[in-house]
Amino acid sequence: MTTSKQLRLGGFFSVPGNHLAGWRHPDAVPTYDMDFQGYAHITQVAEAAKFDTIFFQDTVGVAGSRALARGERTRAKLSRTVKLEPTATLAALAMVTSHIGLVATATTTYNEPYNIARRFASIDHISGGRAGWNLVTSQIEDESENFGFDEHLAHADRYERAAEFYEVVTGLWDSWEDGGLLRDKKTGVYMDRDKVHFLDHVGKHFKVKGPLNITRSPQGWPVVAQAGSSEAGRDLAARTADVVFTAQTKIDEAKAFYADIKSRAARYGRGPEDIKIMPGLTPVLGRTMEEARENYEYLQSLMPDDVALQSLSHISGGLDLSKFPLDGPLPELPPSNAAKARQALVVRTARENNMTLRQIARHTAAGTGHRVMVGTAEYMADEMEKWLKEEAADGFNVVCNHYPKPFEDFCRQVVPELQRRGIFRTEYQGTTLRDHLGLRVPENRYTRQAREALAREAS
Repeated sequence: MTTSKQLRLGGFFSVPGNHLAGWRHPDAVPTYDMDFQGYAHITQVAEAAKFDTIFFQDTVGVAGSRALARGERTRAKLSRTVKLEPTATLAALAMVTSHIGLVATATTTYNEPYNIARRFASIDHISGGRAGWNLVTSQIEDESENFGFDEHLAHADRYERAAEFYEVVTGLWDSWEDGGLLRDKKTGVYMDRDKVHFLDHVGKHFKVKGPLNITRSPQGWPVVAQAGSSEAGRDLAARTADVVFTAQTKIDEAKAFYADIKSRAARYGRGPEDIKIMPGLTPVLGRTMEEARENYEYLQSLMPDDVALQSLSHISGGLDLSKFPLDGPLPELPPSNAAKARQALVVRTARENNMTLRQIARHTAAGTGHRVMVGTAEYMADEMEKWLKEEAADGFNVVCNHYPKPFEDFCRQVVPELQRRGIFRTEYQGTTLRDHLGLRVPENRYTRQAREALAREAS
């Protein structure tokens, strides 16, 4: 099986491991959650393997903190509760890498657009054009109380705010046209006033004058990623995202999602190549299929049922699942104000596979909804190539059960197999993240307006 299309690869660094019990594995280094040298090592391993980008998820709070405050003890067994603030981490990683993209989450729910615009533009300058912003609305309801709110904003309100947030941020990124900063010692003119623009945005959620106090970044705009798969999330992604991170486990459903996002993008004047779809993939490698299955079963044996059940807590709609029999069916869940698409995926998986509450909890805890791929390097390359060829994905976000060994193994075993098939680069061909992903540089809106005005005058 061959194809001229090139696969995109991201390393989703979920510390200390995406599997809720992964940190207990003998090969795991659980201190990677707060160790910058661990972050740097994984990023350098990814760069050596020619990954497009490394990606850092974030929440602005400890998930389950309300339960912890009530004295609930199971939460004390959970990892993924602490991590370095990702935008500060990206700036540091820019100093120890040269090519790989650097993407981090920053929520639109509990941030302000001017700060986010400035932060990611700064990282893009520091890194020489390798920054990306994962635009999300906060899923974890515990975050709200860290910002003066008693309740989490409603799902629809979060997405309405996010859409306006994006418009403000990208407007600020266009504050300076190319050549706007003169620094002319002879004339004493520091800036070209005609190339500096005030946004003067007044909307429902934000009032922002501008301009941004940082010039246009090397990529024009940092790359924008988006991770929502609900109806509102899909529409926001189609309108705003260069990259869509998603949880897809079956190829037919992935193909439908892929086609849907690409067709929606066309409604906003965007081409299919303007947006890259990258589902999550959790590898469990073995030299043989049998060894891979044994590795997976061992990992699962490290996870107590009460910990597994916590993997469903944020999509349970407030229902206390510990009151239901573990060997009974997943109960009907109230609507969630957190991750609506993830809730739908979990419910559908449980119903289609006739899974018990215990089974769906352990399944979800193993991959947080992403596809857990158990097998040899050749098997994984076969599946990834199939998804690429059949337009189920443009690439994958690789998220590992623990670190660093599973990620190192993927880079040293699976990536060479993808390269041998001619579907993944052996060397970087450009220097920016947009170069790696094959994305165009957005034209400055004010430059475009001036060009269009001249064209009208000429006609």
